[in-house]
Amino acid sequence: MASESTAKTDTSITEHLHELVLSSSDVEDFLNELAQVSARNLSEPGDEILCAIALLRQRKPATVASSSPEAASLGLLEHQYPETPSLTASLEKVTVHVPDLEKDGSWPEYAEAVLGQGIRSVLALPFRLEGETKAALLLYSRRPHRFEGRALKFAEDFVGQTSLALRLAVRFAHYSETAANLRATLESRTVIDMAVGIIMAQNRCSQQDAFDILKTASSTRNSKLHEVASAVVNSLGQGPAKTHYDG
Repeated sequence: MASESTAKTDTSITEHLHELVLSSSDVEDFLNELAQVSARNLSEPGDEILCAIALLRQRKPATVASSSPEAASLGLLEHQYPETPSLTASLEKVTVHVPDLEKDGSWPEYAEAVLGQGIRSVLALPFRLEGETKAALLLYSRRPHRFEGRALKFAEDFVGQTSLALRLAVRFAHYSETAANLRATLESRTVIDMAVGIIMAQNRCSQQDAFDILKTASSTRNSKLHEVASAVVNSLGQGPAKTHYDG
């Protein structure tokens, strides 16, 4: 890893990642792009590094991104064992360096699985994120002692440099998911209100009585309330109800 390239690529990598944040369809898409950028920048000619990224968010399944299919297979191992470099790096926010898996006894089951895929050294570095969200960059090499000296420093600088972009991607994903949940809630509420109005007109009953009829039908059919409401609205033959948004 030439030091000249470090200074030369700092600005271009940051700009590229910020563009990725804005153009990626979701956080997983961004993570896969980030993994590929990481692999390209941290590898050397004739000495490819495999890269995976493990992301942990509250109430979300673990997300593993990768720079290649082989890296994806290695990344999946990070959550198949109770103790792994990525979990330690993410949860304790420390750099975990395994110079030679054949001589390290910290994670025997994990080491055996990774060695089985031809990997000798592993480096796990925590991203600097916000709140309860945690993530680690996983670097794998087929030769021992790959991540030492300047190589280790370069990798740590790279993670520090890319952490802001990942923080932004996670934040945007949170806002997008919140907006989608709100939209789904409003659409469900619209359908239920329309169904209640239809039942009131058909049965000449109060709003509460109509809502109780809807709830009883939901319970009897073992279906969700909004599904029963949609069936009531669709029974008029005018298509599904739509919620309109301004702005």
